Amino acid sequence: MLKAEQIIPDSEAGPSARVDDTLTLPFELRQKSRLLATLGSGRQITLQLPRGHVLRHGALLVTTEGMVVQIRSADETLSVVSSADPGELLRAAYHLGNRHVALQIGENSLSYLHDHVLDLMLRGLGLRPCVVEGPFEPEPGAYGRAALTPHSHAH
Repeated sequence: MLKAEQIIPDSEAGPSARVDDTLTLPFELRQKSRLLATLGSGRQITLQLPRGHVLRHGALLVTTEGMVVQIRSADETLSVVSSADPGELLRAAYHLGNRHVALQIGENSLSYLHDHVLDLMLRGLGLRPCVVEGPFEPEPGAYGRAALTPHSHAH
């Protein structure tokens, strides 16, 4: 079985980096440092990566055998709210952030993993969430991975 223990830094990857296989994962699994998964070729791989990293779309891993595996973001069910009014989106982001919801921020939109309760809340704010399928690449937050995981407020 293949084993990946190392992420190739962006500074070393470059646009013409060699890619031997791909690994498509949803956001939840791209946050894990220990994982058993199946590559695009059907081969099994185990990830034993340094803790505290979120694998972003396009990230490269190197296996102990020297293979290069590119990460791809899986399509997921998302809720998307759009508005030409920045105030509406700021208000929505405030309320979603207050609930520790990971957000993907677009030019005139916010996306989050679909949740009908959050959709209802945003409808109450005058927005109209729509449900779509697509890759989810939320903001990493000011503290990296820690900002994307539940935590206590007892600092």
